[in-house]
Amino acid sequence: MCGRPFPEGQGIVVQYGDLRLEFHSSKCASKFFRSLLERVEPRVLSPYIKRLIEEYNEVVESKARKRMKVI
Repeated sequence: MCGRPFPEGQGIVVQYGDLRLEFHSSKCASKFFRSLLERVEPRVLSPYIKRLIEEYNEVVESKARKRMKVI
């Protein structure tokens, strides 16, 4: 997105519908997505963000349960 080239197989590439977003680094991608979140109305994205947070929390809890010692 910033126009900086990067070697094939490196960087971050996101395919979203017919859009191909290419970022040379995680910092570049973070900056883009932060701007995107600031511009989209919260009522549009909030339900999706809340659902993703729940899914990630479930994954973290599942991993923690698997790491617990069984006596």
